[in-house]
Amino acid sequence: MQKFLLIGYLGKDPEMKYTPGGTAITTFSVASTERWKNGGGELQEHTEWFNVKSFGTRAEVAAEFLKKGSRVFLEGRQRIESWDDKKSGEKKYRCFVYVDKIEFLGDSNRNGHGNGQNGEFAKDQSHSREDPAMVGDSDIPF
Repeated sequence: MQKFLLIGYLGKDPEMKYTPGGTAITTFSVASTERWKNGGGELQEHTEWFNVKSFGTRAEVAAEFLKKGSRVFLEGRQRIESWDDKKSGEKKYRCFVYVDKIEFLGDSNRNGHGNGQNGEFAKDQSHSREDPAMVGDSDIPF
């Protein structure tokens, strides 16, 4: 079993495409920054970028509500995709986080995008109507 948890900011607007069978696939990148003080007390920082994919209704929701600068919490699993480069014929690889759960962390993003509310969309996620921060299948209009 593997589980991948990530909090970060979108580096660009999500891109959504559809498979020939009609399944939505949305890709985007998320930056997560770690900060610490070194032995001399100086602040250090390292940013790691992650490629992310979401599928189906979750992909449509991500494409509609997320924008560059949106802050998100993601839960999913790591997958490595491979393909043959058309020009060189070489095998290429890219690592992705396949999303099982997205939580929108509201207007705390850096670019002022978002609706100012927290929200969540998860596969098979039950939620309470009293909690406006939770978004589930029944709340999505498509």
